[in-house]
Amino acid sequence: MSDDQVTAGPGTQTRRTLLAGAGAVGAAVVLTACGRERPVANAPETGGSGDGGPTSGGENGAPALATTGEIPVGGGKILAQQGVVITQPTAGEFKGFDPICTHQGCPVSNVDGGTINCTCHNSSFSITDGSVQSGPATRPLAEKQLRISGENISLA
Repeated sequence: MSDDQVTAGPGTQTRRTLLAGAGAVGAAVVLTACGRERPVANAPETGGSGDGGPTSGGENGAPALATTGEIPVGGGKILAQQGVVITQPTAGEFKGFDPICTHQGCPVSNVDGGTINCTCHNSSFSITDGSVQSGPATRPLAEKQLRISGENISLA
């Protein structure tokens, strides 16, 4: 008889049983990790549900991300969970940008002094058009289309 065909006594396991069990446990861990939402490391916890922000959407039915009054003129707000930075370069003009730095994929950390800033490597981007103001980033932040409906701002 081969090793695989030897009858195991009570309380003993064959190599095949152990490997199959280990494979099943590994697959369960991977599937569990894939199905779970994970927060982005170092992402600001601004915006999101339960923060007292707006919840009703604009005319297209998209949920409102913020109100116009929440976005300071000459500044902005990072909504990491919703995947957008909303800025107001001049009064009544709202812009949306991707919140991930184009240098090495860090989340941007603040909007200050007319720029969207990534503190991982000190890149900064214009609140007007997302262009690089200081590197090491060389590509602008991707623009995201916004819809303004009354006081509510949502993704278009």
